[in-house]
Amino acid sequence: MSVSAVAADSSVCAPLPVLGRDVTVPLVTGGEVTYAALDYAASAPALQRVWDDVAAYAPYYGSVHRGAGYLSQLSTDLFENSRRTVAEFLGCREGDQVVFTRSTTDSLNLLAAVLPADCQVFVFETEHHASLLPWRDARVTYLNAPRTPQQAVETLERALADRDPYGPALVCVTGASNVTGELWPVRELAAAAHAHGARIVLDAAQLAPHHPVSVSELDVDWIAFSGHKLYAPFGSGVLAGRADWLQGAEPYLAGGGASRTVARRADGGVDVEWHDTAARHEAGSPNVIGVYSIASACKALTEAGFETLVAREEHLIATVRAGLAEVPEVKVLSLFGDDAPRVGVISFVVEGWNSSHFAAALSAEYGIGVRDGLFCAHPLVRTLLGSEPDEPGECGAPEAAPGEKSLNAIRVSFGAGTPDEHVERFVGAVKELVRDGAKWNYRTVEGRCVPAV
Repeated sequence: MSVSAVAADSSVCAPLPVLGRDVTVPLVTGGEVTYAALDYAASAPALQRVWDDVAAYAPYYGSVHRGAGYLSQLSTDLFENSRRTVAEFLGCREGDQVVFTRSTTDSLNLLAAVLPADCQVFVFETEHHASLLPWRDARVTYLNAPRTPQQAVETLERALADRDPYGPALVCVTGASNVTGELWPVRELAAAAHAHGARIVLDAAQLAPHHPVSVSELDVDWIAFSGHKLYAPFGSGVLAGRADWLQGAEPYLAGGGASRTVARRADGGVDVEWHDTAARHEAGSPNVIGVYSIASACKALTEAGFETLVAREEHLIATVRAGLAEVPEVKVLSLFGDDAPRVGVISFVVEGWNSSHFAAALSAEYGIGVRDGLFCAHPLVRTLLGSEPDEPGECGAPEAAPGEKSLNAIRVSFGAGTPDEHVERFVGAVKELVRDGAKWNYRTVEGRCVPAV
């Protein structure tokens, strides 16, 4: 199906207003063009609604929880109301805790820090490094990349059944791949984990901005995600779910806010009583604006309606996939196949092109921002590219020169704020570059391909 046919068959709502939608950038070939931000999987632009809410609150900025003044009390109410908003957005159960962190990475490192003794962790090699690497103090079983959703469930079931000794276990799985965009069978994986006495944490960094995510409906034990992928500014994240492991462990950070009482002992030491609420793992002055931004984004997406947002995104996905399918030199990366449901994240390689060179040309000649590299998911990308696990290649820093083969891929990603024109320009640019080549010369500087001057 052609790009025009896809567009004609789709009823499309308007994109949500985001910051930067009118920013223009210079082209090496001359002139300027409106920037096409197609790197949502790394960081989505902030929603205008979120920015407006933050601006309205900013004059009332105050410290939270320990201030007697009016602005401190107002900020405390805003902070805790934000916690309730996020809990509602995530469909949390009674007794679940919502802990505010700095990011998905921080959330999963927090969970890693509170694992019970002798806990065994099961994680697929397909995970983002934020899910793959935090479990340094646990026994970790890395599972090979599955090629179907059913194979993922069967692989996990076998691994859990074979574990020895049969003690506490945690499964960590993504909801949507940050490389292929493919949706994972979270509910089925959760059922498999629970059937074998394990718990499961969902990395929803790529799923929550695109689809509704519910702790209770998916029957997961925890959910982790980042504000900067959910159309909020940088520096905020969430870990939400069961409270018992969180309450039973030492605080992730020791300091003010985490402690209920601190008293000197006769021997000169100190006795500390820690909070058993989410505050136990939120020591220090919290990122109130970041927390409020997440809550604002949750409200904005809920009010826009995920059914509408998903339908529009599926139109954009179809436009990109149909356009790339018309270019024989393009190979789209996939684990589960062309028919697998996915979010707006698509990675590919182009025959005869170094991925860094191709991404640099998209930026310099067309004003299109995409990502190239291994996307902080090195094992997965290497598996998809058919390379050996120990072959060199750095995330976003390929050493191959323009025109040389690299072990990296190109990723285009989009979401609720993406105009049709951006993905149409992207498809047109891919076709032109493959057909005609780059209009400019490029060179490698400190591992990055840049326009030659």
